[in-house]
Amino acid sequence: MKRILMTMVTLALFTNGVFAADKDTPSAPTPRISIFSTSTDWQGLTGLRYSEYYGEFIPSSNLVGRGLVLYYLDGFPCYGLGENVRVWIGPRDQQDGELRLACLYAPTEINFTWRNATRDADEDQSTGILTCPVESNGRELTIDLADCEKGPDWDEYR
Repeated sequence: MKRILMTMVTLALFTNGVFAADKDTPSAPTPRISIFSTSTDWQGLTGLRYSEYYGEFIPSSNLVGRGLVLYYLDGFPCYGLGENVRVWIGPRDQQDGELRLACLYAPTEINFTWRNATRDADEDQSTGILTCPVESNGRELTIDLADCEKGPDWDEYR
């Protein structure tokens, strides 16, 4: 047991001597770079509390056509809750899916990626960004699709 203890003490002294020699050699300071995603903990960063909000859509015949698929794009002060970020809005006030968001406060504007498609269409690529103003009443959000603005198509963003 004494041998093991003496070996450990000797190694500790030797290791400290090696590092002490390195400290005497001047070297350029290494900058520390820290990158953290602020979107992971908005509540912790701001001190505001999350609440759940529900989106309701007012269809617009100019935008819906044979059907409109919307995917909510996360953006401060909200992020989408799981599978409840995809909504299909069809002609004659049909709707499949719901919009549920966790927000620090009611947003005044939100973004969707969108495409025109029928309910069961198996298209995998959307057209571009749709920016919509939002009216809020408590935790209920109303998005009037007639007031939304289409952004450029994805290939025009490059």
